[in-house]
Amino acid sequence: MTDSQSTLNQSVADLSQMSALIHQTHWYMRGKGFLTLHPKMDELRDGIEEILDEIAERLITVGGAPYSTLTEFAEHAQIKLAPTTYDIDMKTRLSNLTKAYKTLQKSFADAVKSTESDPVTQDIYIGALGQIDKLLWMLDAELA
Repeated sequence: MTDSQSTLNQSVADLSQMSALIHQTHWYMRGKGFLTLHPKMDELRDGIEEILDEIAERLITVGGAPYSTLTEFAEHAQIKLAPTTYDIDMKTRLSNLTKAYKTLQKSFADAVKSTESDPVTQDIYIGALGQIDKLLWMLDAELA
């Protein structure tokens, strides 16, 4: 497996887990901000799914085989999931999302460096990193 393939597959696992975390937040949210934040979770998940699809397709293009099972995602992802309850407040939920987005931010920044010999893959990571940076700015503003 090449460096690009390994990096891309790591992102497949991380983004799949991120999508599930956003979905979990969407299903279990309660409290102040619900009417605004509930539909926002659909938007966030769509954004993650777009990045995931682009990265998985790039992995296939460069001869790799993306992880495709929940078990593979959980085993390989840096973002971990746990069962949740309805009694977690919105601030904590958004803080958990922020922490996971920061994991993606670091992973994508590392990917930009590790894929220098593959400029197409590097470009995908640069674009995705810009999206994650903007989202973190918005989440930080919401939590302020």
